[in-house]
Amino acid sequence: MKGIILLVLGIGLLHTASAVTHSLKYFYTASSEVPNFPEFVVVGMVDGVQMVHYDSNSQRMVPRQDWMNKAAETLPQYWESQTGILKGTQQTYKASIDIVKQRFNQSGGVHTVQLMYGCELGDDGITRGDFQYGYDGADFLSLDKSTLTWTAANQKAVITKLKLDATGAEANFQKNYLENTCIEWLKKYVNYGKDTLERKVRPSVSLLQKTPSSPVTCHATGFYPSGVMVFWQKDGQEQHGDVEHGEILQNDDGTFQKSTHLTVTPEEWKNNKYQCVVQLAGIEDDITKVLIESEIQTNFGKTNRGSNDPNTIGLIIGGVIALLVIIAVVGVVIWKKKNKKGFVPASTSDTDSENSGKGIQKI
Repeated sequence: MKGIILLVLGIGLLHTASAVTHSLKYFYTASSEVPNFPEFVVVGMVDGVQMVHYDSNSQRMVPRQDWMNKAAETLPQYWESQTGILKGTQQTYKASIDIVKQRFNQSGGVHTVQLMYGCELGDDGITRGDFQYGYDGADFLSLDKSTLTWTAANQKAVITKLKLDATGAEANFQKNYLENTCIEWLKKYVNYGKDTLERKVRPSVSLLQKTPSSPVTCHATGFYPSGVMVFWQKDGQEQHGDVEHGEILQNDDGTFQKSTHLTVTPEEWKNNKYQCVVQLAGIEDDITKVLIESEIQTNFGKTNRGSNDPNTIGLIIGGVIALLVIIAVVGVVIWKKKNKKGFVPASTSDTDSENSGKGIQKI
């Protein structure tokens, strides 16, 4: 499952609160020969929060947030219609994974076909949309909305590209979905869950260290929304060379966490002013944590320089690893090479089912 990892969130060059952006993303994963795991899984997320789930074992689309039940209040057949669509898509993906395995001359082993698609809506009205396939954690095929053509990432994907480009119907269909239907449903979902999705929760910030020679970790957790910057400063100047940024991960309660690691000797930070700065979208005041000995929580030798639990670091790191494993198995993939381009928002039209007639084809 190497390469089927992580939600990759970009880190901007300027540390300013970003404009409010809402997103609707779907991740489809078909797999072969993965023990004790469904052959087909769908995860739907609004603003980075999982709101629906489907898998080939249960064969039911189910809500992951209480507020998603509001969909059934306005559309009584919502869950039944979505389930029916995904049952059909499941069969399509079962065929697709066999097709691609044949192209790569593979007869067995663990393999995955993935699809990521969705849209974003900024508070300035600018929208974005992406639709792309992956195979075994690598790029395979993606839609170029500007030219209404498909881009093959390797020679094995050219067959699919030529088939889809021949009529242009699929490209037109998906472009219309991304620019219209997806945006419309994103607005509905945000309205359903606005009390949750539009809340602002300040993070708890801690400085952690395994051993005296380990990097010092600035760990921000419990914040919402996910738009956060966590960076280190030395004497008021941002540090880059000795800093490693972790990914933004989701906690069980729907909030988020992020860690940024600073490699520095005790002599260096004791003789200079190092501080961690946390900036959260929607909250004006920065949160700072100055690197001094009494602020560091550790599990070496001393009982707690700042925490009552000497195992704090181990628990946090263990939780992060466990979450990465879950993300890897589910196959939630965003490819790092993704090139997002904005487009002018189009008029929307109502529909009884968000994915009705999505037309996802065998690849």
